[in-house]
Amino acid sequence: MLVILAVFAVASLVLYPLTRSIGRPAFAVAALIPAAAFVYTIAQAPTVLAGGSVREQYLWIAELGMQVSTRLDVLAWVMSLVVTGVGALVLLYCMRYFDADEEGLPRFASILLAFAGSMYGLVIADDVYLLFVFWEATTVFSYLLIGHYTGRRASRGAALQALLVTTFGGLAMLVGFVLLAVTAGTTQLSALVANPPEGAIVIVAIMLVLLGAVSKSALFPFHFWLPAAMAAPTPVSAYLHAAAMVKAGVYLIARLAPGYADIPGWREVLVLFGVITMLIGAGRALRQYDLKLLLAFGTVSQLGFLTVVVGAGSRDAALAGLALLIAHALYKSTLFLVVGIIDHRAGTRDLRKLSGLGRDAPALAVIAIVAAASMAGLPPLIGFVAKEAVFDSLLAMAGEGSTVGWVALAGVAVGSILTVAYTARLIWGAFSRKPGVESAPPLHRQRVDFLIAPAVLSAAGLVLGLLPNVVDSWVAGYADSFPPAREPYHLALWHGLTPALGLSVLVLVLGAGALLVSGWVNRSGWHVPEALGSNEMYWRILRGVDRGAARVTVTTQRGSLPFYLSVILIALLAFVGVPLVLNRTWPDTFTFMSHPVEGAVAILVIIAALAATTAQKRFQAVVLVGVSGYGMAALFALLGAPDLALTQVLVETVTLIAFVLVLRRLPARLGERHGSVHRLARAGIGVAVGLLMGTIALAALAARVDAPISDEMPRLAYEGGHGQNVVNVMLVDLRGWDTMGELSVVIAAATGVASLIFVSGRRDYLPRLSRRDAQERVRETLRRVADPNDATERGSWLLAGRTLAARNRSIMLEVVVRLVFHAIILLSIFLLLAGHNAPGGGFAGGLVAGLALVSRYLAGGRHELGAAAPLDAGKLLGAGLLFAAGTAAVPLLFGADALTSTWFELDLGWFGEIVFVTSTLFDSGVYLVVVGLTLDVLRSLGAEVDRHQEDAEQTEVRS
Repeated sequence: MLVILAVFAVASLVLYPLTRSIGRPAFAVAALIPAAAFVYTIAQAPTVLAGGSVREQYLWIAELGMQVSTRLDVLAWVMSLVVTGVGALVLLYCMRYFDADEEGLPRFASILLAFAGSMYGLVIADDVYLLFVFWEATTVFSYLLIGHYTGRRASRGAALQALLVTTFGGLAMLVGFVLLAVTAGTTQLSALVANPPEGAIVIVAIMLVLLGAVSKSALFPFHFWLPAAMAAPTPVSAYLHAAAMVKAGVYLIARLAPGYADIPGWREVLVLFGVITMLIGAGRALRQYDLKLLLAFGTVSQLGFLTVVVGAGSRDAALAGLALLIAHALYKSTLFLVVGIIDHRAGTRDLRKLSGLGRDAPALAVIAIVAAASMAGLPPLIGFVAKEAVFDSLLAMAGEGSTVGWVALAGVAVGSILTVAYTARLIWGAFSRKPGVESAPPLHRQRVDFLIAPAVLSAAGLVLGLLPNVVDSWVAGYADSFPPAREPYHLALWHGLTPALGLSVLVLVLGAGALLVSGWVNRSGWHVPEALGSNEMYWRILRGVDRGAARVTVTTQRGSLPFYLSVILIALLAFVGVPLVLNRTWPDTFTFMSHPVEGAVAILVIIAALAATTAQKRFQAVVLVGVSGYGMAALFALLGAPDLALTQVLVETVTLIAFVLVLRRLPARLGERHGSVHRLARAGIGVAVGLLMGTIALAALAARVDAPISDEMPRLAYEGGHGQNVVNVMLVDLRGWDTMGELSVVIAAATGVASLIFVSGRRDYLPRLSRRDAQERVRETLRRVADPNDATERGSWLLAGRTLAARNRSIMLEVVVRLVFHAIILLSIFLLLAGHNAPGGGFAGGLVAGLALVSRYLAGGRHELGAAAPLDAGKLLGAGLLFAAGTAAVPLLFGADALTSTWFELDLGWFGEIVFVTSTLFDSGVYLVVVGLTLDVLRSLGAEVDRHQEDAEQTEVRS
């Protein structure tokens, strides 16, 4: 099964270029995948129908006990047949439904196959989190399929509506799953059903899960999204909204019912909402003139019907519910496909404009009538067999004195009467000859192969109706998971003259009468209230959210940085300060200082911090803040953390440079344009936050009750990472995944900085120096050194030094940079390679290399930066992340875990011994990312700002 899921995933990716290449025939190729899955599922019948199950498991995250677990039992087997069988036929149908020049066809084909794979994964998943992953995958893919016609506003709106509603329910379901898993101590779905936990929290969890099921299966009050989704192409309606996706909620209810049907509220909730949905949907269907919308509201009604039956929680109701699920998938997908053919042929779905189609297309009419008869419950079709089983099971529940049983029986009976009425309206509207309405000539010639998919599905409903014992053998295994309350019921065409048969006949007779009454009702203008029959409720909620968001935005987004910081810090004081006040654990002893110099450094830091609050100039304030950072580096060094001290110094230096680059475009004095207000309030917040952070440090020290894991770090670093620098080994080996995440954050930050400067695009405007020009500059410099008297103008020690204006050049700075640049680069590489056993590493080395680039920029301007680093910063960032991820994944090829490192020792005789650790390659990726970040900051806040200023000066000169 896992292999089939992988094939679905790969095939959906391959299908896109294949459809672009060969067009519509690619659908026939795509149909082979679900067809093969259908055959595989059929092949598992001997095991599954004998009471066994087919299981596959793959350990995913061992530390969390998470695994990819699948299980094919009777319920999953039946749903898999529906998903794969109908899916294969719908894909074949698409080959004739779409025109050759259909826009977005490759995308549609790929997404439809991916949806089929997601739905297959959903029904076989035996882990609640895996089920949720596939649940949300079907939501996303259905959003893309419903919005296939991207140029139509109705399609986009319907897709967004379906996405929001089903995602809301899915998130509620996830919370329920988490509560269930935590309470039961397992995430395995089969175990949760076999040994259900008890307690109030379980009831809450199940109600949250049911909320997800109700929203997915479009039950009241979420029923409005399904009719709106009919803006999608007809194959999508036939598959997602009749046979597959909307069945996911019903499937989940059926999956949980054996273990949770007896908890308080289960039956009451499902029967109540199911009956309401069935009646609303059927009532709305009787008022529709669009055949597709008629079927859509009919689907809403039938989903309510299914929910009532599978949620009833008895053995016979479970048998009837699963049989009804099969019947519904067959007849409803058939009718949707038939409506698609009618629309394709006649160019309209309005039943008032259709006339005589039954005579012009008799084969199509026969297919539709057979499927409609099954939906109405006429023998000898599977719909009749299933509906009679439903009536019998609900009569038994009502006969036992169950109020829920009586409500379910009455609601289902009335809903079935309306079902007969709108079914007859569908057949009459689509195929009958209407006086005064002329039949239009067909727009497209009807091909025989266009009828294959609906014909197979319609015939399957007839064949299964004639072989009810076969269907009974399929679904009895699931029904037997419920305790029997009487003699077990079995599916059959004839049970004798029973109350259920009498109720079936009564439904058919009253349904015919209801059709006549509905015509009078439509003409009278009476209708189901819009609040129940449309998406008005949804739009009211959406408008309320929009208005609330606008008010919150106006209140909070003032464009004031002090205001934003105040809100953040006040929230910190409130949510962290209150628990800290209630804290009762404090350190017993305090060590004031461990080295005399610490006191001097602390005093210096305090003085610098206080001076920063009174600084009048921006540069002065930045330097004073930097003094605090360098003071922290000194404290790290005094406490025996040279790695942290080195990194702190480098970070503080790079940060100081970035601040200076920004300050060039700001007024020199603070408050020159916008003076400070509310100074006392700001001072109070600052003092409170400072005291809070100091107190947090003390509380954190007292909170430790066991020996820290850091005591084992030196041993783990040497034995596991073969390195003596504990900090660096932790970053690239022991906690490599954290570093991988931090690299992603660094790249996101660099992209954010660049986006503030490069508004219209991220193109690199750094001027480049060609190799030929660079060689000529070097030769000129050498000639000038050999013969200083030959120089006719002031030379340059840098490749692009002459591009700077004379007033901005410094010969001393150029000489120093020329002399030390390559040494700094070598130092950065040394720090990279030595960092595994000595202070350094990729991060520190990258910062040193970045400072070398900073020196070139400060000495020669943006042209010199382009000459020193003729690389795109974005590509360098991406290359670093890709290199780090690639080296992290290489161990998987050798059967080891990701980020597993090894080392090689090479004896060079009297030259010594070289030890190379593979995690250094990962550290090299860190090195590239940090260099790329520095280059990105320089080109964004430095070179690009310079270019803007040069353009502004040239414009001013021209004007």
